[in-house]
Amino acid sequence: MFKKSLRTAVTILLIPAFAYANENNNEQDQHEEQEHHEHSDNKIERIQVRASRLGRIVTESATRTEIINGEEIQEKALMRPGNISMLVAETGGVRVQTTSPALGSSNIRLQGLYGRYTQLLSDGLPLYGGQTASIGLMQIPPTDLANVEIIKGSASSLYGGSALGGVINLISRTPSNEFEGEVLVNATSKNGQDITSYFASPLTSALSASITAGIHHQEEHDLDDDGWIDMAGYERGSVRPRFYWQGDNGANLYVTLGAMTEQRNGGTLGEATVPDGNEFPQTQGTLRTDVGFIYDQPLGEVMNLNVRGSAMNQDHEHEFGAVQEDDSHGSYLIESSLSGYSDKTAWVVGLALQSEKFESDTFSEFNYSYQVPGLFSQLDYEASDDISMSLSARTDWHSEYGTQVSPRISLLYSPENWTIRGAYGQGFFAPSPFIEDIDEAGLSRLAPLENLDEERASTASIDISYVMGNVETSLTLFASDIDNVTELEVIDGVDEASGKHVRIVNAAGESEIRGAELLLRYRWRDIKFTGSYLYTDATKESDSGFDRVPLALTPLHSAGLVVMWEEHGSHLLGFEAYYTGTQHLENNPYRERSEPYWHLGLLGQITIGQVSLFVNAENLLDVRQTKEDSLVLLEQAPSGRWTTDIWSRNDGFTVNAGLRFQFGG
Repeated sequence: MFKKSLRTAVTILLIPAFAYANENNNEQDQHEEQEHHEHSDNKIERIQVRASRLGRIVTESATRTEIINGEEIQEKALMRPGNISMLVAETGGVRVQTTSPALGSSNIRLQGLYGRYTQLLSDGLPLYGGQTASIGLMQIPPTDLANVEIIKGSASSLYGGSALGGVINLISRTPSNEFEGEVLVNATSKNGQDITSYFASPLTSALSASITAGIHHQEEHDLDDDGWIDMAGYERGSVRPRFYWQGDNGANLYVTLGAMTEQRNGGTLGEATVPDGNEFPQTQGTLRTDVGFIYDQPLGEVMNLNVRGSAMNQDHEHEFGAVQEDDSHGSYLIESSLSGYSDKTAWVVGLALQSEKFESDTFSEFNYSYQVPGLFSQLDYEASDDISMSLSARTDWHSEYGTQVSPRISLLYSPENWTIRGAYGQGFFAPSPFIEDIDEAGLSRLAPLENLDEERASTASIDISYVMGNVETSLTLFASDIDNVTELEVIDGVDEASGKHVRIVNAAGESEIRGAELLLRYRWRDIKFTGSYLYTDATKESDSGFDRVPLALTPLHSAGLVVMWEEHGSHLLGFEAYYTGTQHLENNPYRERSEPYWHLGLLGQITIGQVSLFVNAENLLDVRQTKEDSLVLLEQAPSGRWTTDIWSRNDGFTVNAGLRFQFGG
């Protein structure tokens, strides 16, 4: 089985084009796997994962990869068609954290690790940047996604310094042998509208293509009537064509291009002012373009050559009150790897060159250009039918932070209905000016970066799963130690001439995260129950150095329950309840700890032929942070920001409804 699954993995390594090729060229393997699946007592779907470099079957991979499947994606797309925040937020151990209350931008925290450590990929390519901007999460529609893969814990051995906290890999749909498409139209009670579309078709016997496009609008809202916009308004348009080519010799080529433009408005509303008596509009205009490719060429029976590359450019026009900031982010990757397999092993070795650039027209002292050549390798070994392991390591030669070595080891033991995994990894992250407070306030008050060390982390986890019949349970224990965390520090004796009030420094001591995830799934006929619980004990060294304090915005307890009744092609009815416990807050004049809260939602859909009608109600309890405290600070913070952090929801009760039209297929 190991040899057969590795042969399949080499064929479809990492990209959608290869999955398409595999459908055409490996029907016998697929038939054998499907037959095995049908006769298996535990009936686990055999999904090929691609976030791991060797593309193993998810249940056979020593590297734990969590899958959000197409069914869940379709459900979440009805709740939030405009972005993927809802899609990933309701996964165990994943927290979507708002970084800019004024603009609504967010990042993704995996098992309590800082959001800037999460690498967001599209089909294995960093199309949104090596260091994904927080706003990027809110600009990616889920329309064309087939699966989402999540690796928690340091994945620097696989993807370099940008994956210190883990990887989220968005896997796109692949065209079938006939034309297919869908159009989704959505409207919300907060005057938001979305129109998204996806079309795919074979063009020739060897070439197929798809295109995804979307238009999105949201009106700004001041829900507590204090003159500050609680829900940012935006106008956004995006388009992404993809091309898939398969040669007669087994070669495959995948090419994608993307373009997105958005204008986002927040801050004070109309002629309203902040407490110092001035208006403070906060806006951001974005233009992002990207291109990526993956080429795969079999070399004989057991080896494969893979070449991939991507380029992304993102231009911003910021407004922070009276301060205008224009800048540009660039990210580039070129990579080549060779992989192969034998009866008991599979391996890959490769070379990569990554580049990250930032240029500010307004504050050029923050400009940087990082060049990072790297060498990586991975070895998977099957010791027996029940025991396998994965060893990976990467060495990066960072132009600013020198040589960085990132190892990772994963072990799998799978007797009967049990699956036991263990993993340990180390990695690094190259500091930049864009920590959370700066994302909210801009660069005008920040001193130039000096004498910073790279941020480093060690992560470990043990995962125990049991599956029998319609019941699936899992328990994960995880731990992380992070050194040299970058944080904002107020400068003593501010030089008013330069206007610099804060600087970024490496924090003293380690940040420590310890936690556990518990998951229970049960399917009864057409009804699926999913329950989850997350415990996260995250602390850092206090300013005094004599004790430890909790990390801000990290709830000790959180839990969720989802009940979904679905008959495909007929109807869907879902209920969800999520609990978020108290969180430690920093620099909040109104409170030191947040209030716990519940989020409740209802989703319904009726399908008649190729048309589906849906309605979704979010936040049934009308939870809103501004019911408790003002979002606006009593005075401007040294960094320049005018808002507290968001520790709760800030949108209140919302209903959205719409139509989904499906064609062909």
